[in-house]
Amino acid sequence: MPVVAALLCLVLFSVMPAVAADYTGGVHLDRSKVPRGCSTCHLKFNFKDGGGPETCIVCHGDPSRLTRQYAGMPRGFAPREADMKNIEEEFRKPFRHPTFDSRGIHRGGETLPERDPRMPRHADCVDCHNPHHVSSTNKFAGIKGRRVGNLVSTVTTEFELCYRCHAESANLPGRFGNKRAEFASTNPSFHPIEAEGKNTAVVSLIRPYKERKESPGDVSTISCGDCHGSESSSGPRGPHGSLNEHILVENYSTRDNQPESPHAYALCYRCHDRSSILGNESFKYHARHIQGTGGIAGSNGTSCYTCHNSHGSVEYKYLIRFNRSVVSPNSQGQLKFVEKGISTFRGECYLSCHGVDHNPRVY
Repeated sequence: MPVVAALLCLVLFSVMPAVAADYTGGVHLDRSKVPRGCSTCHLKFNFKDGGGPETCIVCHGDPSRLTRQYAGMPRGFAPREADMKNIEEEFRKPFRHPTFDSRGIHRGGETLPERDPRMPRHADCVDCHNPHHVSSTNKFAGIKGRRVGNLVSTVTTEFELCYRCHAESANLPGRFGNKRAEFASTNPSFHPIEAEGKNTAVVSLIRPYKERKESPGDVSTISCGDCHGSESSSGPRGPHGSLNEHILVENYSTRDNQPESPHAYALCYRCHDRSSILGNESFKYHARHIQGTGGIAGSNGTSCYTCHNSHGSVEYKYLIRFNRSVVSPNSQGQLKFVEKGISTFRGECYLSCHGVDHNPRVY
């Protein structure tokens, strides 16, 4: 009798995908697109994790896998999608989420943000995508947010998804801060991820970007994905990997003492007009800081990053946060910015930079 029962179980498992009712909630269980249903990912008795990232890239990786009998996959498994992007290629780039670098760390039912500071960092596909709910219109459907008391929120925005690992995680690397705190709309300044920004006169903005949304075509808030993702316009959306540092869609150099160029700060110039910045329309010494004095060895400019935090500032307006590897306290031991502007940018800097004592420098 036990042998018969075991054989019956085997038969049921083998035919279950063929008789199971079609599921229309997520793309992976939509039989019009994934003809094998559950068994496409859950082979044989693997009903726990679907095989991990290695299984995901069978369909979302090298397209040649979909045109040949792939090892271990059933015939006819290939989804009926002609426009799937090669995400596997993104994970081969020098700057990427460590999906294939940190294997075997993800745990089913784990809680994010991470509460154990000893836990190694990882980023499995299922940390950002719930394969049973994900759809073409909602890439993070079914993903849980942070726990507040006994309640666990549901991720409905991209930034909440990113905060799962880049906000209150106990195992944040030492040089990285809490991004939820940096983007908080209660800060003196922030890039408009969670809400429209506080500065109502950003003169360098390029259309359609606006400080406040007034017309249907205006863009007054942005997403993490506007800055982080593939450098290729034809690549898959999302911060899987990039040729640019920090998984950025454009180059953004944070180095000191380098020539200014459209490429050096290409990320900034996507939204902020270069001619306006170098024309000192918003700050009368922008060009001098970025380009340097010119023509003299060692007098190249410094990065936007030397004075600005591109996420937000918990201290000052205008995204001002000084890079302490370049900027240090002045001769009086002071390191601060004092905002003096009313309708235009004016202020005082108390600091030392490139051997120049600001005690203060008035702008």
